Amino acid sequence: MALMITDECINCDVCDPICPNQAIYEKPDRYYINSDLCTECVGHFDTPQCVEICPVACIPKDPNKIESLDSLYEKFLSIIKQNN
Repeated sequence: MALMITDECINCDVCDPICPNQAIYEKPDRYYINSDLCTECVGHFDTPQCVEICPVACIPKDPNKIESLDSLYEKFLSIIKQNN
């Protein structure tokens, strides 16, 4: 499943630059994750980098966007293909 950033986000800006798929974006109130681009870092890292670095632990899995490891990897391959 894709990740989401909750309203506990403090706009610290540590997650956005480390996202390998550029799925994280900022709005005036906080950061958000584009679920179409989020692969939970599958294909890049063993763990989601935004979750690892978040100082307030506000990046859980989105229960409304359930995806298997295989589907996350397929999404990763699709993103890589589009970017080349």
